[in-house]
Amino acid sequence: MSHDPSHFCEQVKNFSQFIHLTLSGHTHGMQFGIEIPGLIKWSPASLRYPKWAGMYEELGRYLHVNRGFGFLAFPGRVGIWPEITVLTLKRKSES
Repeated sequence: MSHDPSHFCEQVKNFSQFIHLTLSGHTHGMQFGIEIPGLIKWSPASLRYPKWAGMYEELGRYLHVNRGFGFLAFPGRVGIWPEITVLTLKRKSES
């Protein structure tokens, strides 16, 4: 668990063989953006954080960035819904 998703690229992705999943937040999706499921997901947060919302995978390691339920400064959201995430972890199937 790491508050800031940038730690994934800086400290986890290339260095830790024992961390398979990192849970993060911090960006709040900048509380503004455009989201049409299956079509577009964009926020100014993407200009500062390349991994700003959702699940990412690199080198067999996963990062999930939650947009959060609260806010920072401006008491609302425009185009970016608040998020509560439920993850179901499963064993890797053996071949």
